[in-house]
Amino acid sequence: QVQLVESGGGSVQAGGSLRLSCAASAQIAGTYCMAWFRQAPGKEREGVALMNATGTTSYTYFNKDRFTVSLDNAKNTLYLEMNSLKPEDTAMYYCAADPRIPCLSSMATIQALGVLALNEYRYWGQGTQVTVSS
Repeated sequence: QVQLVESGGGSVQAGGSLRLSCAASAQIAGTYCMAWFRQAPGKEREGVALMNATGTTSYTYFNKDRFTVSLDNAKNTLYLEMNSLKPEDTAMYYCAADPRIPCLSSMATIQALGVLALNEYRYWGQGTQVTVSS
């Protein structure tokens, strides 16, 4: 079992940047499939990016060139660097983990599965709010 705690959210203007953190209570590298999801008000939770246990990454098409996921092994912390933020990026951002490795689905498949993809992740953090103003 692993506990996940997100931080780093906040309010920024369009074009700005934020770095979200997900601190895990256990070793991530080589152990868990890790992912970032987000949920905007009135919308379903959707995938943003993932990192496989081997360190390979996968992004949804709408953020591939703006967001970067990375891992600090020593701190067992997953990051999501978000640049060129847009108002439509406003959402609660969640970190998720699952011990089934490699990750069951790529982000493209997760996007296609919709809410069904949430079942592929056993552990979730409480979320951190990101608000982007125009």
